[in-house]
Amino acid sequence: MHFLPELTLLAAILTFFTVSLCKVNSDTTRNIVIGLGFAVFIASLLSYGQTGMHLFNAYQVDLFSQVFKILIAGAMLIVILLGSKLKGISPKVQPEYYLFMFSSTLGLMMLVSSVELLTIFITLEFASFATYIMVAMRDDEGKFRFQMEAGIKYLLFGVIATGFMLFGMSYMYGLTGSTELPVVMAKLSTMWNNPAAVIAMMMVLAGFFFKLALFPFHFWVPDVYEGASNETTAFIASVPKIAAVAMLIRFISPITGEGQVIVTVLMVCAIASMFYGNLSALVQKDVKRMLGFSGIAHAGFVLLGILTFQITGYSNAIYYIIGYVLMNLACFLVICTVSEKGDNVLIEDLSGLHKRSPIMAFTLAVGMFALAGIPPFVGFMGKFILLTGALKEGYLLIVILGALNTAIAIYYYLSVIRVAYTSDPAERAIVNPSMLTNVTAVFLLAGILIMGVTPQLFIDFATTVVQTIM
Repeated sequence: MHFLPELTLLAAILTFFTVSLCKVNSDTTRNIVIGLGFAVFIASLLSYGQTGMHLFNAYQVDLFSQVFKILIAGAMLIVILLGSKLKGISPKVQPEYYLFMFSSTLGLMMLVSSVELLTIFITLEFASFATYIMVAMRDDEGKFRFQMEAGIKYLLFGVIATGFMLFGMSYMYGLTGSTELPVVMAKLSTMWNNPAAVIAMMMVLAGFFFKLALFPFHFWVPDVYEGASNETTAFIASVPKIAAVAMLIRFISPITGEGQVIVTVLMVCAIASMFYGNLSALVQKDVKRMLGFSGIAHAGFVLLGILTFQITGYSNAIYYIIGYVLMNLACFLVICTVSEKGDNVLIEDLSGLHKRSPIMAFTLAVGMFALAGIPPFVGFMGKFILLTGALKEGYLLIVILGALNTAIAIYYYLSVIRVAYTSDPAERAIVNPSMLTNVTAVFLLAGILIMGVTPQLFIDFATTVVQTIM
């Protein structure tokens, strides 16, 4: 039972490898992937509560890792459902596409259980390289080939972040004489007055900053979001971010108040991410590109919880990233549905959406309202809780700047809603979402509302999860 999610994913990967060798139509592939997606999610639920150490103390199964595996499996399942028609990928390579998607998910699941430096590096790279390939697999019928440029940029920036991370790990090993994370962090906790320890930590965090799209490892985001298929962008914008938050908490939780230099660096990264993301999003015309810059800003908000170095801050960060994934996927559900042939969706393409598809317009409105931080949705409660927690720790300046960024973000989020509800649909086609799409939309809307109305229930559970690794 300890390895049930991983083994189920491995079986799914082998299934798609077999399917890729046969002539299978897209409908059959769609049915297989939905079934396997549910199987992975159920397997993750069944493994809840399992504990144990494996692979010479390099792989830890505990409440923390298993809960994050459930979140990763759930996010992947939603991505599968919202992109079930896979308009942006040629039917000929859809089995291979899903093979890489499940491979990346397997790497991320193994990552959240990894408590040894080399294991962390290997699992992160396993997850990353599958995603690099997914970006370049977009089918645009030979019109632009922009996905190739996006894939190369994603790979190059990923390699740079990996280089920083591996270099930092070598410093950690040199300072502590071990690669086991608990031992490494216990010894580093007494070395924060040593510049080498601080440099080592920041270099290692660079790898997770890259996944979270946090400044200054954010440069890949707009081009990759725009160049990748809608389904791939939805995956990149949600699933890896969950694992990144988990690993940031694993690395940062042992840091005490003595690591003031690290606190300062994290504050600068958070502020820079919020301002760069929100100000850049103001002028975007492509919805995915706008959401990419928006994601950079939200990564800054997530860091507000982590830099408190308190259990409550970590639980607030977990609550916020779950809410962000739901809000983001609600917007991507609309993008995937509105796009007729898998093309990118411009803001003007959403004109009159409330007449063309009322449920998609409502889903978009709720997603954008929530991302903007308007009550009673999860985005409002998430930002409020993070800002309140940071204020309690004395970070007044960053709280003021965070509130200012929330005001800036409201403008571009509401501008999208304005186009969807007040513009004339002109001659744009009617959008007919399938029953599966409507059910997925209802689920996402319910999650966004319930998490916003009853935040303490989720935060208390997140606190219990974090306490298992403290």
